[in-house]
Amino acid sequence: MLTWGGSGVPARPARAGTPRRLLAAAGLTLLLAVTAAPASAAGPGDPGADCPPGQTDCNVWDDDPGVPGGPGGGGNPGGGGGAGDGAAAKCQWNGRVIPCYDDVLGWFNTGDGCYYKLAEPQPTAPDGKQWYVQTCNGGDLGAQTVVLRDGPPPGYGAPPDPEELARRALASISLLPPRIAVAPRRSKGPGLVGLPVWMWASGGASYFGPLTASASDRGLTVSITARVNRIVWNMGDGTRVTCTKPGTPYAADGPRAGLTSPDCGYDRGYRRAGTYRVSATTYWTVHWAAGDGDPNGDIAQQRNSGTVPVEIDELQVVTR
Repeated sequence: MLTWGGSGVPARPARAGTPRRLLAAAGLTLLLAVTAAPASAAGPGDPGADCPPGQTDCNVWDDDPGVPGGPGGGGNPGGGGGAGDGAAAKCQWNGRVIPCYDDVLGWFNTGDGCYYKLAEPQPTAPDGKQWYVQTCNGGDLGAQTVVLRDGPPPGYGAPPDPEELARRALASISLLPPRIAVAPRRSKGPGLVGLPVWMWASGGASYFGPLTASASDRGLTVSITARVNRIVWNMGDGTRVTCTKPGTPYAADGPRAGLTSPDCGYDRGYRRAGTYRVSATTYWTVHWAAGDGDPNGDIAQQRNSGTVPVEIDELQVVTR
């Protein structure tokens, strides 16, 4: 079994017939003198391209659309946050999240599950008392009455919650699951044990940011900026690789054909032959700020990709 790759940039393969001493898998110290298969085979369309040792077709290293992904945790499908985030807002009733303020119903009292607003016009009331329109059952309009109170109920007249506004703004944009690709591409041929694997995801604001939005309520405006801070790849063999960029698409006729990815790759490659299913998760940071920047905070989101298959074979070599 021949292995090739590592954390650095691999050396160009030796010419056919030249003995080479290569370190086998990690943890092994046995040095084997081997005769490599013709390793300077040109990739299609580029007579000068060098393929990995034993790989005569650099086009094997290409993308595979794989299986579509989903939104992952921390948001609504295709979007971000909003009422679908159970931990988002401060007000809940009967297990569901509801607005703490409603333009029609008024302010919500968490103590009794009712919204309150001043009745207009005000009926005659004793001194110090006021009439309120009360809508209970978390805003069920079928349970609306007019009640006389000594003063406003708890929560009445409270200013907008800036984080709730931030999540409202988040619900207006789409943080899409990553669309991933890998090289080698199973549909064009297997990769080899020990050779580096390239990974990349679709770029663009909806996949990696930045995205901006804002929401306003009763004179308060909250602005958000959402961007991916990292993408974590599950290589299907128990290994996870973290990248801070979408990655570079593999080009069979490019200057790095058969070498390691410049910014997002599994450099040491797989240690055993088999078919592996690769997936990725993007981790978003949504920073929000109210008014002149205070208060402010962050909302974490993540999106999960589908899976892409990678087929890996062993390279048979002749030892001397």
